[in-house]
Amino acid sequence: MRLSCIDIGSNTTRLLVADSDAGRLHLVHQERAFTSLGRELFEHGRIRTTKVGDVVEVVRHQRDCARRLGAERVRAVATAVLRSAANGAELIAAIRDATGLTVEVLSAREEARLAFVGVAGMLIGPPPSELGVVDVGGGSCELVVGEPPNQVRWWASVPLGSGELTRSRLHSDPPTAGELDSAREQIADQLNRLEVPHPVAAVAVGGNATSLSRLAGQVLTARALGRALALLTGERSTEIADRFGIDSRRARLLPAGLLILELVAETFKAPLAVGQGGIREGVLLEASAR
Repeated sequence: MRLSCIDIGSNTTRLLVADSDAGRLHLVHQERAFTSLGRELFEHGRIRTTKVGDVVEVVRHQRDCARRLGAERVRAVATAVLRSAANGAELIAAIRDATGLTVEVLSAREEARLAFVGVAGMLIGPPPSELGVVDVGGGSCELVVGEPPNQVRWWASVPLGSGELTRSRLHSDPPTAGELDSAREQIADQLNRLEVPHPVAAVAVGGNATSLSRLAGQVLTARALGRALALLTGERSTEIADRFGIDSRRARLLPAGLLILELVAETFKAPLAVGQGGIREGVLLEASAR
C-alpha cells in the first residue's frame, strides 16, 4: 500500500510518500518547503493572507506529487504552529477549499506519541528495552520515553524550538558567547521543570538533527557537539550552508537546534543517535495498520 503524509510545521512543510509492507515503511519520495510559519507569527502575530496563499500552493503541489506517485491516501497534519496561531482555522479552511484535504492539528500529546511510533518503527536491528526520542521542531520540542514499538511511558512537549530560540535569543550571525549563554539558560529553565526518565538509548530526529549530523556525525556525543558548535560560531550561516550542503535557512537555525539537543542529551543521560522517522512515519505506520 502506498501512503503519504504532509506535515505543516513551524519552519517547513514536508511531504513523505512511502510503501507499507508488513508493518515496515519503504521510502518512495520526500520533499520539503520552507514555509516559515513560526517567523510569520513572531513578526506579524497572525498568518497573513499572502502567507496563507503561499502555504496553500505548497500543500497543493505536495498533494499533486503524492497522487502522481500513486499514493492511495494523503493525510495532512499540523503541529505547534497551528496550535498557537489565532487564525489557524483560516489556513485550514483555505487548504481544504483548494485541495480537498482536511488538516488535522495534532495535540502536543499526539505529536509526541506519533514521533515515538515513527522513530521506533524505523529502527534497524533489535530495539532497546527503553527508548528516548527527541524531536526538535521550529516552535516546540517533543521528548518521549517508552518501549518500542508504541508503548509510551512518559512524554513532554516543551516550548523550545530552533526558530523560536533563534528569534528570541540568537540575534547575531554567528551567535555571540553571551547569546549562547542566554539561550542555554532558557533551555535549562524549561528542562529543569521536568522529571525526565533516563532511557537505555536515545534518538534525535527532525530537520535540525539531520542537518546537524553533517557537522557532528551520526552520534551526537558531547565532544562531537562541541566541535560542531565551534564551527557554527566561527562562520556565518551562509558559509556553513555552502560548506556542508545545508539550506541557508536551516543553517541559521542550527546553533539553536544544537543547544537544545545538547541539553536534552545531558537530561536523558545518553548520547543521541541521529535516527530515521518521526511524525510523518508515525502517521503512515498507524494508517497502514487500519
